[in-house]
Amino acid sequence: MAPLGSQAFSDWPWQYWATERPDATAIIRGQQTVSWRQLIGEVNSVSAGFYRSGVRCGDGVALRGKNSPEFLVAYLAVLQLGARVLPLNPQLPVSLQAQLFPLLNIDFGWCTQNTEWPADIVSLSYQTTFNDAVIANAIASWPSEQGVTMTLTSGSSGLPKAVVHRVEAHLANASGLLQMMQFDAQDRWLLSLPLFHVSGQGVLWRWLLKGATLVQRDMHPLADALSGCTHASLVPTQLWRLLEHSSDGLALKQVLLGGAAIPVELTDRAARQGISCWCGYGMTEMASTVCAKRANQTSGVGIPLPGREMRIVDQEIWLRGSGQASGYWRNGKIQPFTDVDSWFHTRDRGEWRDGELHIFGRMDNLFFSGGEGIQPEDIERVLVNHPQVDQVFVVPVDDIEFGQRPVAVIDTGVELDLAQLSGWLQGRIAKFQIPDAFYLLPAELKNGGIKISRLAVREWVRKNHQ
Repeated sequence: MAPLGSQAFSDWPWQYWATERPDATAIIRGQQTVSWRQLIGEVNSVSAGFYRSGVRCGDGVALRGKNSPEFLVAYLAVLQLGARVLPLNPQLPVSLQAQLFPLLNIDFGWCTQNTEWPADIVSLSYQTTFNDAVIANAIASWPSEQGVTMTLTSGSSGLPKAVVHRVEAHLANASGLLQMMQFDAQDRWLLSLPLFHVSGQGVLWRWLLKGATLVQRDMHPLADALSGCTHASLVPTQLWRLLEHSSDGLALKQVLLGGAAIPVELTDRAARQGISCWCGYGMTEMASTVCAKRANQTSGVGIPLPGREMRIVDQEIWLRGSGQASGYWRNGKIQPFTDVDSWFHTRDRGEWRDGELHIFGRMDNLFFSGGEGIQPEDIERVLVNHPQVDQVFVVPVDDIEFGQRPVAVIDTGVELDLAQLSGWLQGRIAKFQIPDAFYLLPAELKNGGIKISRLAVREWVRKNHQ
């Protein structure tokens, strides 16, 4: 019998399922099936290897790499030791790691390939053969109150912050979403998002909560990766291309969309093929999704998941409740980020309208041009609907006449005539919102951080804008 919620577990979820349903399929790797019995054997052995290298309960362990079978097992193995796991983007510069690791008390590192680590970091190896006695020592008790995951989130300035979550917070977040969106033990969710992002970890904990099947495959081509999958987390561009070129034979039932505006014609087309599309609002500090709904013709992001509370104070969204992180890790301890009543002040601008939350962007991003307030996200939401635009950042530049004016930096995987974008925007946004200039996103801004930094984009524009 599957647990109904996170409170039903008294042990690590993968150990629970290995006991309750040992021969059921836990993971599909490519076309290979892995049972819960096989998975627990791998996790136990890798835990034992890390233990023999010195990792103990409470230690900090960085894992660097793209999604792979080994990365996933290493993630679970670190948790099973009761250590703190810090999944890292493989493109994060070593120089930045060297600044972060002392602040985050990271002493050990493992990577999917031989790589350089900052000084004083013990490099771990991936081993899968150890005797039962060593394995027994390497399994920590269920840490219901202990922070065990650290996920980097970029701030408006300075070094990234490490958000600390308990296992219970991850499971509570999964439980909240799955009370709205159906996902059962017989379903298969494609791990399409990196585990160094909270959204990727969200997929992981939904799988663990339900004891369903996680699918790990090369993401190209996407249609092959999705073969047999009932659930996926995609961006609208991926779903467009999927429906355009390879919609026949898809097993998809539910898609959680994120990362961009969601056109109604896309979700309508998906619905005609039996695919339900969901959208929402989430953040690292709340263990992923906070609000959700079936995608429809409105621009709202739905209602709070069960167990979450929301307030809007002076246009700022405040949150508390299930899934909330313990705080930010710094210098050996967790620093709270909430007020005395446990409210997290998100700095996101929002409004409750027509029975759902509407997001307008970061309060920090608002600027004024000739007395008119410009929220960059309002322009970005329109530009990403252009068929050749994958991602866009709108930032201000100083202007003698207007104070500041918007400039757009475009990320695209195809050839795009930037000069035609200004005309394309005519009639879609107010005239004062149309950017004065358009640039292609330079490759160097894609190579190192947790996600592309708006601050870095703004600095690049400042240096290059004529």
